[in-house]
Amino acid sequence: MGSVTDYVLMELRLLRTSLALSQDDFGRTIGYSGSHVSSVETGGRPPTRDYMLAVDRAHDPSYDSELAGRFTRMLRELSKLDPTPTWLREWILFEREATTLRWFELSYLPGLLQTERYARATLAGGRFTAEEVDELVASRLERQAILERERPPQLIAVVDESVLRRPVLDQPGLMAEQFDHLIEQAKREHIQLHVVPADAGMYLGLAGQFIIAELPDGARVAYADNQLKAQIVDASADIAKLAKTWEIVRNEALSRRQSIELIKEVAKSWT
Repeated sequence: MGSVTDYVLMELRLLRTSLALSQDDFGRTIGYSGSHVSSVETGGRPPTRDYMLAVDRAHDPSYDSELAGRFTRMLRELSKLDPTPTWLREWILFEREATTLRWFELSYLPGLLQTERYARATLAGGRFTAEEVDELVASRLERQAILERERPPQLIAVVDESVLRRPVLDQPGLMAEQFDHLIEQAKREHIQLHVVPADAGMYLGLAGQFIIAELPDGARVAYADNQLKAQIVDASADIAKLAKTWEIVRNEALSRRQSIELIKEVAKSWT
């Protein structure tokens, strides 16, 4: 897998050098910073679909919106070598590097704060085989290790109040266990948990969940999800829109102290 990825990165470098462009100049042609180009070329961050698409649109004369372009096709073939969805492989790398994670959830508690039983319940319903559920749960729990590092990322999570009140049927004690874990996590210095109360009414966050990761170099990348597709977002214009949505959603939420009080109040209903 690594050698194939290295080949793709080599091809990206060869394209740029064949055009006699610096990383800054190449970045300008595709709408990315020179530091972003450098990070992709050295393997510091994965080449996302948006990135490859931007390269193809700018530099592949045979690019076709339906057939895609050379580098978009490379990424598609690369994904066939690993059963893990491309977006998830990419996101895990970003998540590990992030200094700050701004996470909004509309349907479930954030994956980094889930217990094993709760995580398994979110994957039930027939979408996945039993083996796939085991693999996804294991991956989710493994990702939580970033919160235990010596220098963990700052996690700022906002959830809709309905997430706290949604029962998991036929799972006695599951929600009580999850709330105990959630309250303990919310006390930690590097974790901020906020709740958008039910009386907020209609607000912009109802359009769907998303996460914005801030990386050590100050760059930002996001993850967005809906019923049909999950995707990595790294185009600057799209990131700016999500950042604006984040500010609006965050302003609808209760303070950290008020949120913990509400969580404790709801927790009583699960005991």
